[in-house]
Amino acid sequence: MRDPRSLLLTGASSGIGEALALAYAGPSMSLALGGRDAVRLAAVGAACAGKGARVRTDVVDIADRESVARWIDAVDAAQPLDLVIANAGIGGGTDEGHEDEQQTRGIFAVNLDGVLNTVLPLIPRFVQRRHGQIALMSSLASFRGFPGAPTYCGSKAAVRVWGEGLRGDLAPDGVEVSVICPGFVVSRMTAENKFPMPFLMTAERAAGIVKRGLAANRGRIAFPWPMSVATWFLAGLPPTLTDALLAGFPRKK
Repeated sequence: MRDPRSLLLTGASSGIGEALALAYAGPSMSLALGGRDAVRLAAVGAACAGKGARVRTDVVDIADRESVARWIDAVDAAQPLDLVIANAGIGGGTDEGHEDEQQTRGIFAVNLDGVLNTVLPLIPRFVQRRHGQIALMSSLASFRGFPGAPTYCGSKAAVRVWGEGLRGDLAPDGVEVSVICPGFVVSRMTAENKFPMPFLMTAERAAGIVKRGLAANRGRIAFPWPMSVATWFLAGLPPTLTDALLAGFPRKK
């Protein structure tokens, strides 16, 4: 969507979320920013307001369906939303042992249920208006399950495939859907990685790519392209060829 005027963004207190908030901030722009850290979120909100945007910040537990629904109701009632970016997410892996049930369910609760909690209340509104754009934060890790982070990969795969199907389903109603699949981006999450991260890019550069992709209504915004190609190639190979290779990959904390 070109020139949205009202944006709701989750995971806005750091990383790509913070960079996206600043990229969209400007005069005549209304931003509803949600995040977990009140101090960091307030700082992001102040920076966006300094660029002329009208800003609302709310500490939100994205896994709490009812509280997210109330937040969205209040935001959309004040000014109908044009664009929602379901960006909030967490990571985890097997560096310290196999993922237990608590870690597995916790990651899915944020990365998948959190996306559903953010998007589902807005779909009927966008359909009724025949206007709106939905952006879902997936990952290049969604194209292949890696033994170093099986739950993270699985949660992002569910988001990607759901979004790809949703795009075709909602297009006749005038609603645009894009799936975002970044590689490694500088953030608090990647700061914990103790292994080389090829093509690591700044959050500001990533936000610029995302913003341009959304303006063009691209169905899949995947970057950087060398890593995208490598990931797609790996995903197309049978497990008999990739299992041994992936067993030696570094594991996420």
